[in-house]
Amino acid sequence: MLHILQAVIIGIIEGFTEFLPISSTGHIVLAENLMRIPTKVNPLVKPVPFDANFWTMFSYVIQLGAIFAIIFIYFHRLNPFSSKKSVIQKRQTWQLWFYVIVGIIPSVVFGLLLNDWMDEHLMNWQVVATTLIIYGVIFIIFENWNHGRQIKRRKLSQMNYQLAFAIGLFQVLSLVPGTSRSGATILGGLVLGMSRFAATEFSFFLAIPTMFGVTLLKLVKFFARGAIMSGLEWVTLLVGFSVSLIVAWFAVAFLLNYLKRHDFKAFGWYRIILGIIIIIAGASFHLI
Repeated sequence: MLHILQAVIIGIIEGFTEFLPISSTGHIVLAENLMRIPTKVNPLVKPVPFDANFWTMFSYVIQLGAIFAIIFIYFHRLNPFSSKKSVIQKRQTWQLWFYVIVGIIPSVVFGLLLNDWMDEHLMNWQVVATTLIIYGVIFIIFENWNHGRQIKRRKLSQMNYQLAFAIGLFQVLSLVPGTSRSGATILGGLVLGMSRFAATEFSFFLAIPTMFGVTLLKLVKFFARGAIMSGLEWVTLLVGFSVSLIVAWFAVAFLLNYLKRHDFKAFGWYRIILGIIIIIAGASFHLI
């Protein structure tokens, strides 16, 4: 039952880190190697009980569990067909979805073009550690500079298509492992004059179609190689998915409550510390 325990651990990590600006990829890469799970990053580990292709697919697909947490939490707000909404509210909901669609265009284009190259050349501990530290420093510097600055857009109702597309360009940065999709989009929103709360919520909403697309892409590639999942693999995937969903629900609640009184500097320091730990582990103990 070791594989089930591994799925639970990775599901917890994914659920907790997906929406915090600290890189779920960085944490999962570290955890997989500490647990000696075979992946494309660490393919030399003995593949017991599943091979590297399964675990690589697994680490992407369970992200969808975290996305379902957002769908459940914001279901009424994101549902343009709700009978409890007025005509104006329904129109505003459709408008929000149009902003999200515009926002994902850059990552769709660049993701399809660069996905394989990124996995082949950048999915390693050196890149993950470097980006963790770089963006950690950026968060700290920006929050110091941003202190006391006038906020132009405190609510998502003040969004426009140009702003949505610009944040989408920031999301492209997250194609580099260790950057953090939520971190890139939140930082983009802040740089462009949004409040922390509004930037964070828009990051949540951008994640929905983005992660659905990534999951579909990884599943297609997995099965295109001729893979056939066993019953044990399906159970393992379902466990990771379910744990990710539950933990993400609490992580989102934590983050929204945290932002009422704090900025993102603590996350910046955390990223720097984690990046240093990964460098030490990778260079000294060959864990990664």
